[in-house]
Amino acid sequence: QVQFVESGGGLVQSGGSLRLSCAASGIILSSYYMGWFRQVPGRYRELVASITSGGTTNYGDSVRGRFTISRDNAKNTVYLQMNSLKPEDAAVYYCNSVLRRDNWGQGTQVTVSS
Repeated sequence: QVQFVESGGGLVQSGGSLRLSCAASGIILSSYYMGWFRQVPGRYRELVASITSGGTTNYGDSVRGRFTISRDNAKNTVYLQMNSLKPEDAAVYYCNSVLRRDNWGQGTQVTVSS
């Protein structure tokens, strides 16, 4: 069974940094097109960063230049380094396969104070 466990969220001041981790079981992350999504109450779940099996990365306009997605194949873990955080980045962050988008984990809460 596929399971994603996100961690690393927390409270940070505007301009600060956080590094999120997504550990997976039941799936080999390096074989999938993986992404980090975020959601705030009342809004759809937004894809903010992705990484292909070949290592190509893509970012949403709102995070490009500030966020970096990476993957550690040995640890079967995907990361999201978030720098220069803004209050509008506050959300629950999830990782998942970009194409499958099932078996969602509980996510990790990111709160940014202004």
